[in-house]
Amino acid sequence: MKDSEKIAFRMKLKESEDEYKRRHDELWPDLKELLRNAGIRDYSIHLDEESGALYGVLWRSKDHGMDELANHPVMRKWWDHMADIMEVNDDNSPKVEHLRMMFHLE
Repeated sequence: MKDSEKIAFRMKLKESEDEYKRRHDELWPDLKELLRNAGIRDYSIHLDEESGALYGVLWRSKDHGMDELANHPVMRKWWDHMADIMEVNDDNSPKVEHLRMMFHLE
């Protein structure tokens, strides 16, 4: 996949696994469109139930627009919506730790 790249990252859930899942099951159509227009596809988030760690994995186009998402009102509204159940920064963006790939089997 020469025109895309895979990234992985970790976030932290403070509480309410069920609520986190419910909110994502009901992901707003305009947020889905925003993510797709930013070049994101095949995006999944996995929960380590013991630690509350959330692991996100996504594919994005090499010419993605992810860096601009923080400036979009829909993204900011989503961050505000999720801030009560996740560890967040002062601007309510999720605290994210990028993960380095150590192995990949295609």
